[in-house]
Amino acid sequence: MEMESSESPIETTTTNKGASKSKTTRKPKQTASLLKQKSPAEFFSENKSIAGFDNPGKCLYTTVREFVENALDSAESISELPVVEITIEEIGKSTYNSMIGLADRERVDEELYDDFETAKAREKRLAKEARIQENQAKLAALGKKLKEPTSAKVIKGRAQASFYRVTCKDNGKGMPHDDIPNMFGRVLSGTKYGLKQTRGKFGLGAKMALIWSKMSTGLPIEISSSMKGQNYLSFCRLDIDINKNIPHIHLHEKRDLKEHRHGAEIQVVIAGNWTTYRSKILHYMRQLAVITPYAQFLFNFVSDAPDKNVSIRFSRRTDIMPPVPLETKYHPSAVDLLLIKRLINETSKQNLLQFLQHEFVNIGKAFAERLIGEMGPDFSPKMLVKSLTSQQIVRIHQLFRQAKFDDPSGDCLSPAGEYNLRLGIIKELHPEMVATYSGSAQVFEGHPFVVEAGVSVGGKDVKQGLNVFRFANRIPLLFEQGADVVTRTAMKRINWNSYKINHTQDKIGVFVSIVSTKIPFKGTGKEYIGDDISEIASAVKISIQQCCIQLKSKIAKKIHAREQQERKRNLSKYIPDATGAIYDVLKEMTTLRASKKKRYNDEDAELLDKVSSRLITKSTLMEKLKEHVEQVDYEMALEYATHRGVADEPRESLYIQSLRDENKFVDFQSPVFVFRLFQ
Repeated sequence: MEMESSESPIETTTTNKGASKSKTTRKPKQTASLLKQKSPAEFFSENKSIAGFDNPGKCLYTTVREFVENALDSAESISELPVVEITIEEIGKSTYNSMIGLADRERVDEELYDDFETAKAREKRLAKEARIQENQAKLAALGKKLKEPTSAKVIKGRAQASFYRVTCKDNGKGMPHDDIPNMFGRVLSGTKYGLKQTRGKFGLGAKMALIWSKMSTGLPIEISSSMKGQNYLSFCRLDIDINKNIPHIHLHEKRDLKEHRHGAEIQVVIAGNWTTYRSKILHYMRQLAVITPYAQFLFNFVSDAPDKNVSIRFSRRTDIMPPVPLETKYHPSAVDLLLIKRLINETSKQNLLQFLQHEFVNIGKAFAERLIGEMGPDFSPKMLVKSLTSQQIVRIHQLFRQAKFDDPSGDCLSPAGEYNLRLGIIKELHPEMVATYSGSAQVFEGHPFVVEAGVSVGGKDVKQGLNVFRFANRIPLLFEQGADVVTRTAMKRINWNSYKINHTQDKIGVFVSIVSTKIPFKGTGKEYIGDDISEIASAVKISIQQCCIQLKSKIAKKIHAREQQERKRNLSKYIPDATGAIYDVLKEMTTLRASKKKRYNDEDAELLDKVSSRLITKSTLMEKLKEHVEQVDYEMALEYATHRGVADEPRESLYIQSLRDENKFVDFQSPVFVFRLFQ
C-alpha cells in the first residue's frame, strides 16, 4: 500500500509490504565553491591555440617564426644588418629517449597500440594488393600504360610523434646576463611593451615555445648570449613553472667568450610535424626575405635520411635598413578610462596642465589650457593630477572623445620602404615588371598607419592568377587569407582589365604591407586584418591602384612594342617575294630598253643601266628593302616615344637623406635605385 503526502516530494515516505524501514530521498550536500586563479603561463598552456600553437605542425611553424622575428628585432635595434641562421634537426624516438634518460622497450602486448592491424584488416589489405597486382598484369599483357601503384598508407601512432631540435642564431644585441631567466621563463614580461610598432602579436615570443617544449618533451630551453663590449658568454638552461609563472633555472653561468661576436643562440626541443608544415615554413622564409631584403637568412633542415635534407640561403640584396620604430605617446582619441587612470598613476608630472602636455600627442600648452577651461569650474591648470576623482577622470575621458584633435604623425612608424619592397620582390620572384607605392601616414581610432604596396607581373614560382602576399608590421601573414582586407580588395574591388592586366591568365603578385602602432587583427590567432575598417580598406585599394597605374603605362609600351615587332615581322616575311617581283619588273624594263621598244627618262635609264651591269642584283635589292623596313620601324618608335611615352611615364619621387655628423655618405633614394655619395 502506498501513501502519498501533500508535503514536499523530498519528504515523501513510502512503505513497502514486509519492509521494516522507510526510505527517504537524500538532499544534495551544499559545498562551498572554492575561488581559484590561474597564472598567465597556465592560461596559455591550456589555450595554446590563441598563440598559434594549434597542432604539432603549427607549433613547429610558430616556434620558427617567433625565433626569427625576435632575431630580426634584436639586430635592427642596434642598426646591425641581420644575419639569421635557423636549423630544424629531426630527432628519432631512440635519440629522444636517450636525451631524457629513458631506455627503449619492445612492445609486449601489440593489441594495446592504436596502429595495431587486426587479422581481418590485414586480410583485407592483402586482398586489395593482390587485386592491384592482377590488374597491373592484365594491363601489361595488353601493352597498355601501367598506372603507378599507390603507396600503402602508413598509420602513425600517437606514440610515434616526431621530435625536432630548433636552433636560431643571430647577430643582434644579445641579452643582459641577469635578465635572461625572466625574459624566457616568465610569461607576459618583455621589452616590447609600450605604444610602438612591433613585430610581436602577444608578447609571448619564445616563452610559448618553452611552454610547448615542457608540454611535449619536458626538455628545457638553452640560451647563449653575448652583448657588445662583454668579455664573457652568458649561458642559461631553464624551463618554466607553469603554475607559478616563474623560471625554473637548471644552469645559469658566465663562460669564456671564444670568438668576439655579439648576438644570441636559442635551442629548444619540441614535438612537431615537418611533413605537413614544410611548405608553410619555407613560404614564410621566402616572404620574409621579400620584406627584409637587407637581411641574410640561412635555413637548414637536417634529417637522418639525406634525401630529406633542405638547405636554403636567402642572400642580402641591400644594406639600406628602415629606421628603428620609435615609442610614441597616446593620442587622446584612442584612450579609455582604465588607460587614463594608469597614466595618472605612472606620470611624473605634478599638475593637470603638465600631464596633458607630456602624456599625450598633439596637445600643446595653449590647447591644454583650452581643454581644462572646457572641463568645468572644478578643474584648473595647477591642480594636482594625482588628486583627480573618478568623476573628474570620466569628465576628461568624455571630453577626449568629443573634442577635435590633430591626427598623429607617422614619424614613429618604420615601413619597409618602396626601395626595399621593390628589391625584395625582384630578388625572390624575378618578375617581368614590378611597380611599388608607399602611401602617406593615415589614422584609424587615433593610431597612425602606413600602407605600402607592390604589384608584379610574371616571375618564377608564381601561379597563374592573383597571388596575394600580406604583411603586418613587416611580418608575413600566411593563414586565414580569404577574410583579409588585402585579399578582398585585390579580388573584388580592383578592375584589373582597366589597367590592361588579365588577372585570370597572367601571373600577378600583389604585395601589401601595413605598419601601425596597433594592427587591428581579427580572430584569436591574429592571422588576418579585418575588412571592417574603412580607413585601412580605402588606403589598401588606393595603394594597389597606384601600382596598377604605373604598370598600365609599362604594359601599354610592351603591347605597342609587340605590335611593332609583329608589323616588322610581317613586312620582313614578304621581302623575298616583293624583291623577286620588283627585280623581274626591272629585268623586263631593261630588255625593252635594249630593244629600243620603249624610252625612259634619265633617272630611270640610270637605274636600268645598273641592273644590266649587275650593280643592282636581287640580293642588293633585298638588303635595301630590309634597311627601309628598319628605318620606318625606328621612325615610328621614335614618334611614339616623343608623343606618348614621356606623357604616360609616372613621375617618381627622389628622397634625399638628411645630413648627420656621423654619416660619411649621403643617400639619394628613389623607388628604383639608391645613389650613394661618399664625402
